[in-house]
Amino acid sequence: MTKTITLAVMALLSIAILGIPAMAQSQTGDTAYEKKNYNYAEWAKGRFSEVVTVRNPGKIIYLGGVGAEDETGAQGGVIRHLGDFGAQCRYAWDKIKRLLAKHGATVENIDKVVTYMTDVRDFSEAGKCQTEAFAGATQPAGTVVVVSALVWPGMLLEVDVTASTAK
Repeated sequence: MTKTITLAVMALLSIAILGIPAMAQSQTGDTAYEKKNYNYAEWAKGRFSEVVTVRNPGKIIYLGGVGAEDETGAQGGVIRHLGDFGAQCRYAWDKIKRLLAKHGATVENIDKVVTYMTDVRDFSEAGKCQTEAFAGATQPAGTVVVVSALVWPGMLLEVDVTASTAK
């Protein structure tokens, strides 16, 4: 009986302790969405953010594996711009922008990008393409991974995006 009461008291204390930050936050009014980008290394400034912090996101958006697949085809998986990395990259970023817009977001809401590509020689072109897509907006944290192949034959890159919004 004592053990049951002790466990019940511990459970109530855990709930109370876990609720303290939320209560403190609401009492101080610190519930506003806030996104901050940080760079500590000089060489990274203007290229990408080394760290992105988000406080109080209203919504987190995950886009998985966006590439140059033609989304209008019924069977899916048909790759546009075969053999043209730059065109595939621009098409993927155009698709990313359209997907974000459907969820009330823009590239400025992107917190993290992971780009998978099949040839390291396309690294410069990928950077140029992403920079164009951001059109002056602060670049998010990012990672580039070179892989031997992607799931669809002819696909040269695939981009995962995580974004957050206030609502």
